[in-house]
Formats: sequence, structure tokens, C-alpha cells
Amino acid sequence: KKKLKISGRQLLSVPPQVFGLDQLQVLEMSPERESCLRYRMELLPREIGRLRNLTCLYVDSNNLKKIPAEIGTLSCLERLTLSNNKLSSLPVEMGALQRLHSLHLANNSLTELPAALCQLRSLTFLDVSDNKIGRIPSSIRHLEKLETLLLLFNSLESLPEDVCVLRNLRTLWLGNNQIQSLPAGFGELVNLDWGYNYCSCNFEGNPLQSPPPEVCSRGPEGIRDYFLSLHRI
Repeated sequence: KKKLKISGRQLLSVPPQVFGLDQLQVLEMSPERESCLRYRMELLPREIGRLRNLTCLYVDSNNLKKIPAEIGTLSCLERLTLSNNKLSSLPVEMGALQRLHSLHLANNSLTELPAALCQLRSLTFLDVSDNKIGRIPSSIRHLEKLETLLLLFNSLESLPEDVCVLRNLRTLWLGNNQIQSLPAGFGELVNLDWGYNYCSCNFEGNPLQSPPPEVCSRGPEGIRDYFLSLHRI
């Protein structure tokens, strides 16, 4: 079998027999989303590295506190869901997952965006909402294919100018942070449109002053004009 779902209200660990399924492509160990259950796994075993053909790994809504370095050997992995766990860090080896295009890390305990994530150049979707992230590294500029970046409910006070290099961004949610100003090049993100498509770019719950909300509501052109006027002054 190439797809396996393991379920159970009292799921505490991965059955060891799973690691012998070397042709496995999809492994799901998350409760059904509508069930509101949480499984109890605290550890993803190092043996996960044996499943070299995995393309999708779902382990959200557990009690995971650590991801083993062996995750970096899963070179075929395209989708990884780790939301609703207790992760405070990620192994640097995750930077080797060069086929990964979708990564879910919402509702964990991350205090910064791990540098390893900025090596994932194939990434198109990244959700790190509801963590404690206070800083975005300049290396985020390497995520050239990124289309969706969800950063709601963190501790961000600013964004680096490097975010403005991500010209493929279509959705950027920044609600409920502490952001007071946007980088000068923000208006170059022309695929975002806060004014005409509210779901595309969300700043609700931030003490935004520069540009003020009424300027941002005009979309990228209004934001560009605002910063140009500052330079003229």
C-alpha cells in the first residue's frame, strides 16, 4: 500500500511496522479536522527517515515537541503538516527538503522563523500563524516561489525589506501582530491587493501608522505613491 492512515483517540506512538513500508507515499497520523480531537504522540521516531518515498506526511494535532534530524532524508516530501503541536524549533536538516511546496506550522511555540525554512526554494505555501515569532530573517528573500504566507497572531513588530522581493506572493496575512510600519518596497508586491481583495492581504489588529490604513486601502499603487511622497519631502 502507498497510502496509510493511522487513527485512534489514544494514539501515543507510531507502530514500528510502519517503518518497514518502504514504498509508502502518504502517511497520515492526524485526527479528522472536524472531530476536534488531539492525538498524544510526543515524538516522531528517527526511523521516519526510512520512508524515503514519502510525498505527504500529516502529523498535526499531536503533542510533538521535537522533529528528528532524519526528516531531512525524505527527499521526495512535498507536503508536511505539523500544526497544533508544541514545537519550539525545527532541525536544520529540514533545509534539505527541496521538493517541499506546502508546510503547515500553525499553533506551535516557535519564537522565530527557522533559518532552515528559508532554504526551501520550492515552497509555495507556508503557514506559521499563532506562534510567538518576533522576527522574519532577511533570508526569506530566497523563497522565490512563495505564493501564500500566513503570519497571523505572532509578535512581529516589523517586516524586512526582503519580503518585498517575493513577487509571487498572492496571499499575505499579518493580522494581530504589533506592526507599525511597512517596508518602503511593499507596494511592489503587485499580486497583493488589500484594497480590492481583502482576503489577499490582511493587517487587522496591528497599530499600523506608516502607511496609515486609509492609504493601504488603495492597494499597491496607493502604497507606492505614499512612500514616493515621503522621499520628495
